[in-house]
Amino acid sequence: MRRGVEAKPPWKAVPAAVRHEVERLFDAPVVRAARVWGGYSPTPTFRLTFSDGQRAFFKGGTEAANPFAYKALAREERVYRELGGVIAPWAPTFYGALHIGDWRALLLEDVGPKTAPPWTPWRARQVVEGLAAFHQAAEGHDYPDWVPRPEQWVTGASWRTVAAEADGLRTIAAMAGERQEEALAWLEQAQPRLDAAAQQIAASPAPLTLLHNDTRSDNLRLREGRLVLFDWPWARLGPAESEVVVFAQSVSVEQGPAPEQVVAWYEREVPLRAPLVDAAIAWWAAFFADAAWRPEIPELPRLRPFQRRQLAETLRWAARRLGLPEPAWTVALDE
Repeated sequence: MRRGVEAKPPWKAVPAAVRHEVERLFDAPVVRAARVWGGYSPTPTFRLTFSDGQRAFFKGGTEAANPFAYKALAREERVYRELGGVIAPWAPTFYGALHIGDWRALLLEDVGPKTAPPWTPWRARQVVEGLAAFHQAAEGHDYPDWVPRPEQWVTGASWRTVAAEADGLRTIAAMAGERQEEALAWLEQAQPRLDAAAQQIAASPAPLTLLHNDTRSDNLRLREGRLVLFDWPWARLGPAESEVVVFAQSVSVEQGPAPEQVVAWYEREVPLRAPLVDAAIAWWAAFFADAAWRPEIPELPRLRPFQRRQLAETLRWAARRLGLPEPAWTVALDE
């Protein structure tokens, strides 16, 4: 058993009918099926090698085993089928999907082992340059109605909702342990400023672009300088600033360059709107604040600790951008 990652079944545990259909699709038997570790889900994932040298990435499962991942697979398949013309240069090749019995699976291009961490300045810059190119290319398309717009997703995380559901911010402050009184005082002082900034996302002016919306190290690869993004179920329309911000803080959480530096590299390719950068930081801080204190998700057992670290980093960044006092108490969330 690998330490620090979720348990994953071997290839032989995948139903024979599913394995046979994979081999039929590629017209060759599987000679090696290496489990792919990492990420935050125990979804069965494999790097497949076929007898004729073909390679593919397989991920699938059943609703009974993991309802969260099963629904995400259905959404992701729709993205590949209906938005493939937009995402193709920055996504794995989509080979097809299987629906066999209670199993659903995607078959994609094998994009190789992880790129990061560790995050070097060169790697982080290469990724944001690719991200800028994707955002520019994805502007101006006629997207179907099912792709969420800002007015639909912004309300999913607001500081008012956070305060209402977290006992007036006390539940969030309690994550700071012995420093919870300090944390509560800071949060109560900062909330009006954070809330006012975050609300600006809903009124984001054009141009909007397609956002991958889960851009972090476990969902990307660099292949000969080409950025490849995978895990697309959360794709939506919004300002590029939202994606740049959430990626930049994740790099810093993983001991890479500071978020300000990541944003600066992006702006060498495409200018960003400072008010929307502030708004995105405040909105993502609300998102992580809403998630970090909640019960663990059995299917995603390592997600909450990572979200707590993301909350800490994003609040520190928000303080620097919005002129708030330094939230020194957030070091308790990093532990």
